[in-house]
Amino acid sequence: MFEDFTIRDAKINDLSTIISIYNSTIPSRMVTADLEPISESSRLQWFTNHSPRSRPLWVVESQGEICAWVSFESFYGRPAYDKTAEISIYIHQNFRGRKLGTYLIQKAIDACPMLQIKTLLGFIFGHNEPSLHLFSCFGFEKWAHLPNVAEMDGIERDLLILGKRIT
Repeated sequence: MFEDFTIRDAKINDLSTIISIYNSTIPSRMVTADLEPISESSRLQWFTNHSPRSRPLWVVESQGEICAWVSFESFYGRPAYDKTAEISIYIHQNFRGRKLGTYLIQKAIDACPMLQIKTLLGFIFGHNEPSLHLFSCFGFEKWAHLPNVAEMDGIERDLLILGKRIT
């Protein structure tokens, strides 16, 4: 099944599709704290901060169509945290529910030694039970609980930080 998917480093001309997939998750209020769609120009610096050798941004293709993306981002921006990265996975709505998230988390974990990452973090809303379950299946544990730190549509939401040491 997963042989139908190709993972590659993102190119600048992929940015519009990356943003489109991201923006499609905003209305659910499950995945991101953005409340309105974002623009390509607002994410250009974010895009250029990625590096294939240490903090990649991957796109996932199926039959030539980008159907998901995976981002590794530096945690806290200070040198002592260089071995720690935050992982984000966003999947096109037509490809959700097909175990693609499971496949991509495993690929990310497998890439960590090459990327010199010893700790992976996931920042997940407390009400996003599917993502919490997915990450816990890979041994991610709750390392922090930030109660009521996000407010969306008048509802306060918790943020959980899940962590996993990569050995």
